[in-house]
Order: sequence, then C-alpha cells, then structure tokens
Amino acid sequence: MERLIWHKGLVAALDRVNVDTDQIIPKQFLKRIERSGFGQYLFYDWRFMPGTGELDPNFELNQLRFRDATILLTRDNFGCGSSREHAPWALLDYGFRVILAPSFGDIFYNNCYKNGVLPIVLPPPDIAELFRRVQTPGYALAVDLKELRISDDAQLDLSFQVDPYRRQRLMQGLDDICVTLQYEDNIVDYESQRVQYQLGHFMA
Repeated sequence: MERLIWHKGLVAALDRVNVDTDQIIPKQFLKRIERSGFGQYLFYDWRFMPGTGELDPNFELNQLRFRDATILLTRDNFGCGSSREHAPWALLDYGFRVILAPSFGDIFYNNCYKNGVLPIVLPPPDIAELFRRVQTPGYALAVDLKELRISDDAQLDLSFQVDPYRRQRLMQGLDDICVTLQYEDNIVDYESQRVQYQLGHFMA
C-alpha cells in the first residue's frame, strides 16, 4: 500500500448525499479478483449514457475541470450501503487519495483506511465553504496527514482528526497483511514450537 503523508491535488465536487457503494462500483463489475482495474467502472451508471457507453456530460465528474482530480469533495453519508471493499478500490484506481465529507458509511470508512484512501470528516460549515471555493477552476487542496491540516492557496486552513493507529498505518503504507508481517519472526517461532509440541505429544 502506498504511503500517504502529504498530498496536494485537484478537487472534484460530487454534490450528492447518500452515495451508496452500489453507485460507487455497481455489482456487475465485482467479478475481478485483483484490486486494480475497477476505476474504469467508478460511478458507472452516472458517468455513462445508458446503452451507449459514452460519457454523460451532465455528470459532475465528467466536467473537464475535474479531470485528473485526486481529492473528492462530497456530501453526507458517502459510502453507505453494502460492505463491498471494491468501493475504495475503485476510487483509488480512478485516482482519488482523499475524500472529504460530513459523514461516511461506517464499513466504507473503515475499508478506505485499509486500502490507502484517506476519508476525512469535516463539519458541515467547512464542507460548505469548500463547495464554494471549488467553483474556482483548477481548485486544489493540500492535505497534511502529519499535521492534520488542510490548506489551499487562498489562506484556507482547516484541521481534522484521524485515529492515531489508522494515521500511523497510512503514513507507513501498512495494510492488514503488512501489519501481520511485522510479526513474521514471532509467527514462525510460534509455529515451530507448535509443530515440535505436536510431534512430541504424538511420539509420547
């Protein structure tokens, strides 16, 4: 998992509430066994015109000014619905590293941290101010996970909170497997002793 300590990127605005995981990555695209390749299907039913496969110009993220955005600004209860881990996979594969919202679906929120995506909860007034500022073409934010600050080039300075353990894992680029492998020597030692005990018990 790629480390995230400080990130600056273009901001894309998705002005919708209760965006569920089936909209983030529809169920018909969950057949892949890899974590990559899901970005092309992100928000599929919104991004593409039905039956044509062409981009829908009315969908927010298809606007030219949001191309190559790496920070997603959205509304309440983002990521609600089913527990599919493919949702953060699709967002990350599309290019998003940070998501800003007033609230998130609980399981989605946890899955983001496990997959290198930083979901930041901000108070509604801060979100409203960001939606106002994102109307400026080329609007970008800098997110400092070490200092827990968000800033722009127009004197914006916001603070946010992250659980210390999750923060450490993101900054070190540690997913669940990497965390487990930190104890590899202990695991090998335990398994060796367990096998010797079983052999000794069997021989007795």
